[in-house]
Amino acid sequence: MKSRKPSSDGVATGERQSKGSGAKPAGQPVVPANLREMTDQILAQEAVLREGGGAAGHQRQIRLGRLPARQRINLLVDRGAPFLEINLWAAWGMYADVGSVAAGGVITGIGQVHGRPCMIVANDATVKAGAFFPATVKKVLRAQRVAARCSLPLIYLVDSAGVYLPMQDEIFPDEDDFGRIFRNNAVFSAHGLPQFAAIMGNCVAGGAYLPVLCDKILMTRDSELYIAGPSLVKAAIGQVVEATALGGAQVHSRDNGTVDFVEDDDTACLKRLRSLVDLLPTPAVSVLSGPAPKHPVEHVYDLISLDSAGRYDARELLNCIVDADSLMEYKAEYGQSLVCAYAAVAGRKLGIVANQHILTRDGRGETRLGGVLYPDAADKAARFVMDCTQTGLPLLFVQDVMGFMVGPTVERDGIIRRGAKLVSAVSNTTSPKITLIVGGSFGAGNYALCGKAFDPSLILAWPGARYAVMGGHSAADTMMSVRRRQDERDGRTNNEVELREIYNSLRKAYEKQTDIRYGAARGWVDAIIPPHQTRDVLANALSLVTRPPPTGGFRAGVFQV
Repeated sequence: MKSRKPSSDGVATGERQSKGSGAKPAGQPVVPANLREMTDQILAQEAVLREGGGAAGHQRQIRLGRLPARQRINLLVDRGAPFLEINLWAAWGMYADVGSVAAGGVITGIGQVHGRPCMIVANDATVKAGAFFPATVKKVLRAQRVAARCSLPLIYLVDSAGVYLPMQDEIFPDEDDFGRIFRNNAVFSAHGLPQFAAIMGNCVAGGAYLPVLCDKILMTRDSELYIAGPSLVKAAIGQVVEATALGGAQVHSRDNGTVDFVEDDDTACLKRLRSLVDLLPTPAVSVLSGPAPKHPVEHVYDLISLDSAGRYDARELLNCIVDADSLMEYKAEYGQSLVCAYAAVAGRKLGIVANQHILTRDGRGETRLGGVLYPDAADKAARFVMDCTQTGLPLLFVQDVMGFMVGPTVERDGIIRRGAKLVSAVSNTTSPKITLIVGGSFGAGNYALCGKAFDPSLILAWPGARYAVMGGHSAADTMMSVRRRQDERDGRTNNEVELREIYNSLRKAYEKQTDIRYGAARGWVDAIIPPHQTRDVLANALSLVTRPPPTGGFRAGVFQV
């Protein structure tokens, strides 16, 4: 995705301040002093993102006799059941030239419909008429991937003006652009993954393929579905036609039979949709529970600093999340810079690989720094991942990693070979994988501990998480060293004042990019979660990633349909 100038909507004004944060001038963002305050700030900003296109956009929907997207979702899902929203931060601060594209103009998340977990994809027509931006496409594709990996039925609530034409070159042509959505519709259907589409507004151009490739299609009477709208028809063939005559509900229900159900309004359509989902096989309900954690979950705020600079024992962190007395550490005395353990969360068994953040010693008595991967730890974790794979145990990777250790000692110990062993094990495991970033996620440490490129079913992050090749200090130091060597080769005298200004500029830019909101805007994480909700989110996530695969779709010979 091409980079664009950041917009000014990155920080919501008038945010609620945590106790003790001090008064700030009106309209100025609160500078958080700790992880708790950062969490409060994130939650306040997310409340703004959930407003979508604001009051004007909501009023337009009501004027058209349509419900805003979040109201539609509320009517669709079971009351009181959890809704795990995916990629709420999509497009944050990315499209300054067109204004804010809140949440990428589409809402995606996992909710229950008649007790059945479903992936819901709902266009938000209050945001740029629900048009698809590059971040919108990326967000929908991620929702489809998560649904496929977790065997979740897909429900599309369609209300979109189609591709945002000024950026069509970033949306239309590539293998992971707009067309991939429809390819996935067809492939999922062949695999037996149920898909439902409800058209409740506009469904235009290439986007019209999405509902028609689903198993069941619903449409409200005032909606429109066509491959080309009235303006394009006139431009292409010179024919003048009204929208309802071109692609209204009657055309697709009575004339060509494309739509399965026509409903009077959004409320009736969503009621019908719930009834259709209820026809799916009754899920095998496995209600699990376990004892509360050994430590109260709020204790995580005392353990971990906002900048991850302090030391903490990973086992103490895990004991704020997992069931009491369920933590069984694997090879506890070997490779201690990683903690590998079996445990349970709300009764669901799993294996955990977590960075250790206290100083430890190896068998030779040498000190091991916290948050750094060493050869023996990589060896241990690779073996542990393979062991969990052998029994199908889900894996949780808890990242707070600065990267692999460097230097002659670890090179002699084969850090590249042993690190590659861990990368291979993580890449090839067939166990469900969840990644949780609680602090730093830097360099090859991100890869070895199941970063986005290694297909975790879900990747979650805390508000203080940071995501980059290396930290801001290290990156600026490295780039300045290169600059100094270049100046020496070219015979230029170093201007220390100028170099210091360049250093500060590089560090500032780099640290902006390590902000987890920057990564979340680009889809690098699925959700930023409050630390005190980690146990509940993980319990829900484990129930999703361990669902059995679909049994396969309909098969037939060649015949006329």
